[in-house]
Amino acid sequence: MAAPGKVAAFHLPPLPTIGEIIKLFRLKAKKQLSQNFLLDLRLTDKIVKQAGKLKNAHVCEVGPGPGGITRSILSADVEQLLLVEKDPRFIPGLQMLSEAAPGKVRIVHGDILTYKMEKAFPKHLKKNWEDEPPDIHIIGNLPFSVSTPLIIKWLENVSRKDGPFIYGRTQMTLTFQKEVAERLTANPGGKQRSRLSIMSQHLCTVENCFVIPGQAFVPKPEVDVAVVHFTPLVTPKIQQPFELVEKVVQSVFQFRRKYCFRGIETLFPENGRLKRTEQLMMTANVDPTLRPFQLSMSQFRSLCDTYRKMCDEDPGLFVYNYREELRQKKRKKLTNNISHPEETEEEDQL
Repeated sequence: MAAPGKVAAFHLPPLPTIGEIIKLFRLKAKKQLSQNFLLDLRLTDKIVKQAGKLKNAHVCEVGPGPGGITRSILSADVEQLLLVEKDPRFIPGLQMLSEAAPGKVRIVHGDILTYKMEKAFPKHLKKNWEDEPPDIHIIGNLPFSVSTPLIIKWLENVSRKDGPFIYGRTQMTLTFQKEVAERLTANPGGKQRSRLSIMSQHLCTVENCFVIPGQAFVPKPEVDVAVVHFTPLVTPKIQQPFELVEKVVQSVFQFRRKYCFRGIETLFPENGRLKRTEQLMMTANVDPTLRPFQLSMSQFRSLCDTYRKMCDEDPGLFVYNYREELRQKKRKKLTNNISHPEETEEEDQL
């Protein structure tokens, strides 16, 4: 019995273990879906703890699978838990958990990449962007195949303040391959500094929380897994549209081992490319002999701001596509029956 004046904490009733659920419903991880089950509830508790205070919060769990993290989220005494699961084999086991926590769980059989998060939570939870984050969290042990496209999608949502971020600065606690997590959090000069580093860090505070060894999963993946926590920033470090920032950053990292001007050249059509590249780098005050991974966030901001001005002066510039120009040149060569067995360096790197 709870002490006077205290509300009893929520406890799940006795349930089969995750291992028993897997046997009961004959669940087997599908390699083509890059599924790996986490059975150790001490580790699932640790993941959920990284999300922060979840008591009375609303949580969306991505790809709950057999329900290990689900149990830890429910044990944190959340108000509501939304489960989005693509694989129908896991639904019966999740329904068992739903019945053990009456009124707390909602199960959606669907793909998180296409699921509309704008209406996933009650309207009264909405907060202004400048306020503290809302009582909403996204948590998930993501399949490796979906983790990068999903975080890019959500970063775009952060930039536009839509999707799950229509409610405010919704926090995310997600798993990634250790190497991807290192890219997300890499500092300038670090060997893992990449497009992901800039796109995530200019929009969010990104924290690499801890590493889970591969042997903790069933089946054991070939790599270790890291838990990463994201909190959207009140003010992005680069205040330009997501598409423009992504285009500049992608171009810079296109030739990672070369000087950064080599990638920046690909922002411009062949006609006048050198002159415009020099103009961009001089105006942005960026040393053209720096490698892409050496550039700071402020240098990327300067490049994006300058490129935006150039696009405003030449509206056709932003739609220019370097790869498309390469393809057209190749088609032209084929049409003229010119044999080029060796690939150009640009085509090889792209």
